[in-house]
Amino acid sequence: MPKLLCVYCSSSDRLDPKYGVAAAELGRELVRQGWGLVYGGGKTGLMGILARAVKENGGHVVGVIPEFMKLRELAYDEADELVTVVTMRERKLLMETRADAFVALPGGFGTLEEIMEILTLRQLDVVKKPCVFLNQEGFYDDLFRLFARMLADRFFKPSNMDLFRVAGSVPEIFTQIGQSGNFQVESKWFETR
Repeated sequence: MPKLLCVYCSSSDRLDPKYGVAAAELGRELVRQGWGLVYGGGKTGLMGILARAVKENGGHVVGVIPEFMKLRELAYDEADELVTVVTMRERKLLMETRADAFVALPGGFGTLEEIMEILTLRQLDVVKKPCVFLNQEGFYDDLFRLFARMLADRFFKPSNMDLFRVAGSVPEIFTQIGQSGNFQVESKWFETR
């Protein structure tokens, strides 16, 4: 069984196609790097694009989906493993447990909530696995500005900025997963302060 990369991403089909291009690239690169995928089990939006790219390139896909979503025919049935759970909380816990690293693609409330929970667990030293944001075209810049504000106003310690890394491109995700050391806050994120 390969190492599993947990990817948090959108299930929306209404996105700019550039986000789908990146999701498909991640699927191909993930297989090339010898990883499998664990994700939310959906067949729509970036979730579906990512899972199909992994399968089409010979990779292993583990989907974790709540029963109510499966009943709406939203599940990616072609997954190598499709685990059905009752609640969203069970889904997140199972994904967290199975994963060897975490990546957040650009996304909405769900994506943000999932990756923030992992950062919180890393802060509490419950999770020790790498965590990377794909900051496609600066998508997460405003979030990082908020982190910088939190740091400046002492809502957390400087060491919190070491809990995650940032990749500007898909290949860089795997570089960041493999690197140790500190994440540096870019000065541009302080400009609006």
